[in-house]
Amino acid sequence: MSLRFYDTSARQVREFTPLREGCASLYLCGATVQAPPHIGHIRSGVNFDILRRWLTHLGYDVTFCRNVTDIDDKIINVAAAEGVPWWKVSERNQRAFTHAYDILGCLPPTVEPRATGHVPEMIDLMRRLIDAGHAYAADDSSGDVYFDVRSYPRYGELSNQRPDQVTESPDAARDKRDPRDFALWKGAKPGEPSWDTPWGRGRPGWHLECSAMATKYLGPTFDIHGGGLDLVFPHHENELAQSRAADDGFARYWLHNGLLTVGGEKMSKSLGNSLLIPQMVKKVRPVELRYYLGQAHYRSNIDYSDTALQEAAAAYQRIEGFVTRAVEIAGEVVPAADVPAEFAAALNDDLGVSQALAVVHGHVREGNTALHAGSKEKVAELAGQLRTMLDILGVDPLSEQWASEDQGLREVVDALVAVALEQRQAARARKDYAAADAIRDQLAEAGVVVEDTPQGPRWDLRRG
Repeated sequence: MSLRFYDTSARQVREFTPLREGCASLYLCGATVQAPPHIGHIRSGVNFDILRRWLTHLGYDVTFCRNVTDIDDKIINVAAAEGVPWWKVSERNQRAFTHAYDILGCLPPTVEPRATGHVPEMIDLMRRLIDAGHAYAADDSSGDVYFDVRSYPRYGELSNQRPDQVTESPDAARDKRDPRDFALWKGAKPGEPSWDTPWGRGRPGWHLECSAMATKYLGPTFDIHGGGLDLVFPHHENELAQSRAADDGFARYWLHNGLLTVGGEKMSKSLGNSLLIPQMVKKVRPVELRYYLGQAHYRSNIDYSDTALQEAAAAYQRIEGFVTRAVEIAGEVVPAADVPAEFAAALNDDLGVSQALAVVHGHVREGNTALHAGSKEKVAELAGQLRTMLDILGVDPLSEQWASEDQGLREVVDALVAVALEQRQAARARKDYAAADAIRDQLAEAGVVVEDTPQGPRWDLRRG
């Protein structure tokens, strides 16, 4: 099966044909850094990290651009409330986002531009739009610049709305020609950060930033634009309109991930239901949290619950358990050169991760059967295929990131447990089974699970 995606703009699944053969360009709307990230923010990062890994596995040379919006109304408001400069808020929260992406195993983007570093590109785009009759500077010398929605008849094509259905733009209008017009540039207000432009000092509008950054790094036309479903309107609609009005082809495919809710409500600071990453990785390991966030189809919504999180962690532990035992039985497990056809078909069909995971768990079941049968070659074959599939999903337990996650702790615990197991074996040898059982029970109380196998006792830390 050829690679296919559901394109929001076309409202149907389309075969992926890259602009340049062998290359794939991907732009993802990244963080607006007014606050640290919750798992709803990072779900998007995980979803598009899997897409990037799959494109790379298919042989594409991927250029991945994920932006940072480091100036906007919310950032300014937070800074004012805290009595600190706006850039302190941005810098602090960008570091928190970077840490969250890193700790959940998201590969770093090819480039991660900040909005404030691309004001010249934004000025150039505004000048092109004004010259083409699609934008105008406010007549009141405020420094505001607006996009003229009436000048672009195709406005609404991404969100499937007609221009006359579009409600008033939320931008505070000082001198708009039409209530639907949206701000490309916001004139300076007292005490706010601002930059010079030919139309006056001010700061960028949200939508303008992404168009300027995407085309700077990926070209006037590129392959894929991604982001959360809540960005389709107005953000992505406005990006598309201003870019196409400036004669840029812009994105050829639009992919949107579903939202993560709590009790059916969108996660937000105002609702008090934000589940921040540092809190979440105390409930489960980072790799288990990544598995949870990536296991559902990217376009589906997820309603968070602790029960669902623990079920996902247990599912991952079953995978990890087989891979660990496979290494013990077969020695080094080398990742396979390719993946099973069913796994490839699942990911080629609009990145069907849930169906791909069904293949993964099928291999685990088959692998456990091979373990019980003592089939070393079969165990090694299945584990090698599993490692390749899990690497694409970003959760290979033998990868450098996850294998080293608890390595220091395991080395210390291993030395201590080895002493206890030697004492247990000595007790069993002298037929003092009560003492042997007591040692095993004490280890279990401490969170160390002992399993007797034909190759001797093996241990693991109890999860959850």
